Amino acid sequence: MRNKLLWLLAFSLASTTHIQADDDTIEEVTVTASLIDELSTHAENPIHVVSGDDIANGATQSLGEALDGLLGVQSADFGAAVGQPVIRGMSGNRVKILNNGMNVRDAAGLAADHILEVDLNNVQQIEIIRGPSSLLYSNGSIGGIVNVVDNTIARSDFDQMEFKFGAEGQSVNDGEAYDFSYQNNIGGLNISLAHKTHNFGNFDTPAGAILHSEEEHEGEEEHEDEEGHGHEEDRGFVANSDFESKATRFGVSKAGDWGYFGVSVNKSDSVYGIPFHQEPAGAHGGHGDEHGDGHGEERIFSTTKSEVINVAGSLLFDNSFINQVDYFFRDSDYSLTEQHAEPEGGHEEGHEGHGHEEGPTEFLNEAREFGAILDLSNDFVKQKLSINIVDEDVSIIGAEAFMNPAKNEEFTIGYFATKEFGDFHIDFGVRHDQLDRKGSVTEREEHHEEEHEEEHEEEHEGETTAFDRDFNNTSFALTVGRSFGDNLDINIGWALVERAPSAVELYMNGPHLATGRLETGDPSLEAEKGSNFDVNFAYEKDGFFGSLTLFTHDVDNYIFLIDEIEEDHDDHGDEHGDEHEGEHGDELGGLIRANHLQQDAELKGYELELGKVFDLARGDLTVSFARDSVSGEFDDGTDIPRMVPDRNIYSVVYSEPTLDLSLRLKDVHKQTDIGFNETVSEGYEMLDFRVSKTFSVDQGAELTLSLFANNLLNEVARNHTSFVKDPVPLPGRNYGIKLSLSNF
Repeated sequence: MRNKLLWLLAFSLASTTHIQADDDTIEEVTVTASLIDELSTHAENPIHVVSGDDIANGATQSLGEALDGLLGVQSADFGAAVGQPVIRGMSGNRVKILNNGMNVRDAAGLAADHILEVDLNNVQQIEIIRGPSSLLYSNGSIGGIVNVVDNTIARSDFDQMEFKFGAEGQSVNDGEAYDFSYQNNIGGLNISLAHKTHNFGNFDTPAGAILHSEEEHEGEEEHEDEEGHGHEEDRGFVANSDFESKATRFGVSKAGDWGYFGVSVNKSDSVYGIPFHQEPAGAHGGHGDEHGDGHGEERIFSTTKSEVINVAGSLLFDNSFINQVDYFFRDSDYSLTEQHAEPEGGHEEGHEGHGHEEGPTEFLNEAREFGAILDLSNDFVKQKLSINIVDEDVSIIGAEAFMNPAKNEEFTIGYFATKEFGDFHIDFGVRHDQLDRKGSVTEREEHHEEEHEEEHEEEHEGETTAFDRDFNNTSFALTVGRSFGDNLDINIGWALVERAPSAVELYMNGPHLATGRLETGDPSLEAEKGSNFDVNFAYEKDGFFGSLTLFTHDVDNYIFLIDEIEEDHDDHGDEHGDEHEGEHGDELGGLIRANHLQQDAELKGYELELGKVFDLARGDLTVSFARDSVSGEFDDGTDIPRMVPDRNIYSVVYSEPTLDLSLRLKDVHKQTDIGFNETVSEGYEMLDFRVSKTFSVDQGAELTLSLFANNLLNEVARNHTSFVKDPVPLPGRNYGIKLSLSNF
């Protein structure tokens, strides 16, 4: 497979001379931002719009990896399957993931090792947005919004039949993928169908990239000579980093002068390995063990099943008050099951009596959501009013359940207005959220193995206390833009956004083995209040372009997960008795105690881009330099954990109508601003290349051939935002090929 990919890449470089842009080129002038129905050049809030063709021509990746490299956007990964977007240092529940303007409700917010249930096959575009218009679509979007837009429910009639078939191969994981899509208007009904399946194996890493704890290294050195083998990190791949999935979307809609109405069903299934999993003491022979990272042979994996039913429509009115009403209803049924499986004949003797007879752990999310947006625009002001109602049930069932079932109920109303005053452009947004978080916390009674040799795996629970937290949050945003001639635009934005704590932050109380911690929530947490100020300068003249954004984000009651300091851990030891400490070491079996706390914090940074477009005889050559930087500190002067490092991004793009070529070097700096119990992450340089050409075939059919090469330098790269950056580095050099045939 790899030799074929190398040959194809070399042949393409030798024979191709006229090529066009890739996914890092954001055609903001011609792309409409669906959230506010404006050209994105007229939307004053910070926005990126990545076209669906750019996504289709690149390697199949997680959502976070697909967007990593855009200014201000990075990824928090947990292996190749998991990648959650990080916007200006904000991640997790602070960044809302939408599909066609509706929140994606899966289990990604419950744990760092859970995938985002987002289908990137046959999408129209991906929008990354902050500012006033974000208040229309989601509460608590203190970090921003990522909206994946597809045309499964068509808003207007398809004017022709379109059928596509695609295939993909990757070298780093010996992976392959296949997809097809179909859309047509049959008897006045718009029919849309899309399907994709992929199967990726364990991904390769550069030599020596996988690191383990000092204690494990010492143990390996002691046994290396006895067992006759070297360190596991020299094996050259990350065990349990495989990923297999299939996703299908089907939609039917009817459109006319009155608006449109449609229904769609989205189904997806996946199986992916968990490349790191901390076993507590006693799970395997009475000691802690890290599985899936090369030391343990046990197979740890998750399976997911998702079924989402969407009803969406729009009604157009011809009166002086309501112009249009867009509405939707979404019913989501999602499950993620984490399981253990011993290999055949593997470690049977050592695991006798210490296996996983207790069965899997299941994460469930059942949600119903209704929303409507009323267009109340008139000759004086463009304005919209939104209403959203959510009923969501989240539960975790099984041996590793770390939170009791929780229920979320939400009612929100938002208002957005935009107005031109001469050379000034003003956007304003306000949103009020009423949220009810119901849950409970069960006290945990810790028992030691010597006291309960035969029943140490039994669950010991204490008293359960129920909680019902109500939050009333109000958020505001204001952006003022001014044009100075045809070349310079200045935009100033201010926003005050409140975010209620999630169910996990409130009610979690148990071992979270994926992060190697015993995590405890706090039912008394208050809502975060983020005050954001940014100013943007954008200049363009004679092919030269540049932009600079400066921003500060003061967050009161910033919620974070922090490991306990040694003194606090000693207090726990005194509370439960010290007689076991000397015999067993850590009473948590290798898990670190970690608590959800609150403290005021400040994030500040900048985003800079400079470039030049050269008009050549047969195309355009764009050369650019970009840099983004974010720092985050608490009021006591300590650093926010897992903060994104500074980056420089150099890119060269040559484009013509049917061909594109791009070369990008991402220079990620060493991260030395670290939180408590974190380690420094070394810098790295990630060089990516892509070439793509479209051929015309008989009878109007088109064939697109794309070749890509990621991490060409085969750099050892660690993502500082990841909980598992040492045992699970980023993949090594990856060559790939994609073929897409349409209307054949």
